[in-house]
Amino acid sequence: MPTVKVPPVLRQHTSGATEVVVAGSTVGEVLRGLAGEYPETGEQLFSEDGELNRFVNVYLNDEDVRVLGGLETGVSDSDTIMILPAMAGGAPA
Repeated sequence: MPTVKVPPVLRQHTSGATEVVVAGSTVGEVLRGLAGEYPETGEQLFSEDGELNRFVNVYLNDEDVRVLGGLETGVSDSDTIMILPAMAGGAPA
C-alpha cells in the first residue's frame, strides 16, 4: 500500500504519525482513505466540492500531482505521497 508522509501541521490529527500507509489505486483514493481514517485531515485537504484545497500541494514520488493526473493519478504499493501545505507569512514591513 502507498505511504503518505504527513506534514507537522497535520500530525495532531494522525495521533502524531509522520507516515501512514493507506490503501488506494489513485492519489485521490489514498487521500480520501487517509481522511476516512483521520477525519480532521479531510477538512484540511479537501474543499467542499471534494477537490484538493488550493493551498495544499501533493507530490507523488517528488512529482506534483497537479502536473500529472491530479487526484486521478495512479499509485502503486511502493509509491510515496507527500502532503505539503502552502506556507505564507514573513516579517512585517
